[in-house]
Amino acid sequence: MPSTRKMTNKAGESFYEIRVSRGRSAAPLSMRWYPPAGWGQRAIDRELSKVAADFERRCQAGEILSRTERHEREAEAQRAAARIQTLKQYSEDVFMPAKTISISENSRSSFQGMLDKWIYPALGELKLPDITPANITALLLSMQAQGKAHATVVKCYTILNSLFKMAFLADTIPKNPMHKVERPKPRKDEARHDEVEAYTVEEVRHILSCLDKEPLKWRVLVRLLIDTGIRRGECCGLQWKDIDFQENTITICGNLCYTPQKGVYLDTPKNGRSRTVDVDPDIMALLRALRSEQAAQAISAYVFTQDGSPEPMHPQSPTRYMKKFAKRYNVSDLHPHKLRHTFASIAITSGADVASVSEKLGHSDKAVTLRMYTHADQESIKRASQIFRDALKQDTKKAGQG
Repeated sequence: MPSTRKMTNKAGESFYEIRVSRGRSAAPLSMRWYPPAGWGQRAIDRELSKVAADFERRCQAGEILSRTERHEREAEAQRAAARIQTLKQYSEDVFMPAKTISISENSRSSFQGMLDKWIYPALGELKLPDITPANITALLLSMQAQGKAHATVVKCYTILNSLFKMAFLADTIPKNPMHKVERPKPRKDEARHDEVEAYTVEEVRHILSCLDKEPLKWRVLVRLLIDTGIRRGECCGLQWKDIDFQENTITICGNLCYTPQKGVYLDTPKNGRSRTVDVDPDIMALLRALRSEQAAQAISAYVFTQDGSPEPMHPQSPTRYMKKFAKRYNVSDLHPHKLRHTFASIAITSGADVASVSEKLGHSDKAVTLRMYTHADQESIKRASQIFRDALKQDTKKAGQG
C-alpha cells in the first residue's frame, strides 16, 4: 500500500507526498499531489486515495521510474541506437566480409557494384530494423521503370534477400522484411526467352568457314569454344601444361577473370573442380601451330596471349573480337556463351546423354544442364520414341514375311 503525508512547500502551499515502496532492491518512488483550493477534507481524502492507488499501479507496471533509472534507460537507449546499424554499415561491416569468404572475386565485385549503384543510394542510410517491404519493393519497381533488365532486378532482389536473411538469423533485426517482398516478374514489354539461344548446325558451319580467313590465334580460340563448350574465362585461362597432345585432351583447371579492383587474375573453375575434355584432332594440330607462332614472339605459359606479349589475353577480348567478326561476316549475335549453348544443344539433340554433356560443360549438377536445355532434351526423347516405333515396325514386317 502506498503511504501518504501532508507537507508544505517553500511557497507555503500544501501538498500530499505519495510514496510507494519497492523493497530493498530499489529505491522508493514518490510524487506530489496538490489538492484543489476550496476542497473539504473528506473530498481530499477520497481523491487522494484514488490518486495514490493509480500511482502505485503505474509504479508496479514500470511506467514510473526514478531519476537515476530514467537516466540509465536513456543511456541504454542511446547505446542501443548506436548498435543499430544502417544497411550500408551492416553490409560493409558484416555482410560483404562474410560473403567474400564464400564467393568468387568476380561475384564479390558484382555484388559490390549492385550495392554501390542501386541498393546504397535507395536504402543505405536507413536503419536496418526500419526498412520495410514497401521500401524494398519501391527500389525494385524503380529499377524496372528505368528499363533495367529483368536479370539485373532479380539480382538486386537476391542480394537483398541474402543480406536480410543473414541479419535476421543473427538476431540483428526482429523480422525479415523480404518475407513480404515478391520476387520481381518480367515487365510486360520485356521479351522472355524460354529457349536457350543457340546456332543451328548450318550456322556453325558458316562460322567455321569464315574462321578460315581469320588470324590463327582467333581461329583456334573460337573453334575450341565451339568444339568443347568451355567457358570464355576457362579458355583464356588455358596454359600449355594443361594440353595433352598425345591424348588430344585439355584439362580445365583455371578461369581467367577480371574485376576493376583486382585487374586480370586466374581463379579456379566456376564449380571449384578441374575437368578433362577431349578435343578434335584438327584443333590440336592448330594448337601446335599456335605454340610455334607464339614462341617466335614471346614465351608464355598461357595459350592465348596479348599480341607480342607473354601476358594472358584479357578475358573480355573474345567478346569484343566476336562482335567485330559477326559484323564482318553477317553472323547474328555472336558471343562466347552462345557458342557454349550451341555445343550443348547440338550435342543433346544429336544423341549425347545429358550426364556426359553436363560433365563436359563443367556443371556441378546435371539438373542444371537439364533445366537449361530442356528443349534439346525433348528432341532426344522424341527421337528415342521414334527409334522404338521403328523397331516395332521392323519386327512386324519380319513376322509377316515368316
